[in-house]
Amino acid sequence: MRNVLATIYTALILGANVLGANPARADVSALRAGDMLKLNLVEATALPDVAIFDGGGAPHSLSQWQGQWVVLNFWATWCAPCRHEMPSLDRLQAAIPELAVLPVATGRNSAEGITRFYEEAAVTGLPVLLDPKSELARAMGVLGLPVTVIVNPEGAEVARLIGDAAWDSADAQTVLKAMMAAAKQ
Repeated sequence: MRNVLATIYTALILGANVLGANPARADVSALRAGDMLKLNLVEATALPDVAIFDGGGAPHSLSQWQGQWVVLNFWATWCAPCRHEMPSLDRLQAAIPELAVLPVATGRNSAEGITRFYEEAAVTGLPVLLDPKSELARAMGVLGLPVTVIVNPEGAEVARLIGDAAWDSADAQTVLKAMMAAAKQ
């Protein structure tokens, strides 16, 4: 019994030290509930400089969204959980317009197919963005879909959720708003 208590105490101390190093991160971590329990808060990591393309084929860099919070979602038109999740990302964009919600279709997805899906799913507030050769996904270590990365205004990844989530839920909005507020302090 004494060993079990010592192990628990040690884990609590180590956990407190890790979270104590960044009080805002600890506050956000404590707010996670529902699907947001899958959200992993990470040390800020710079994003790779890899081009993504809009529906017209024009290249873009993620650095053009620097200065604002970004919800970067990797998805594909053939991915059932991705298709299920997309309307919630659209509703998140409408609920928190100061966020940039960027769904990046990775791999073989046509702009026409994405547009058709958006029409069918009544997605109206999200851009058509493509990573046709999965270069950005590979550079960011995306191994499956969907994956959503939270990017701070400095252009660094600060959280990652593997799998689908209800991004328009109260749980998600609470966590995202807390992250945004903590950065202002």
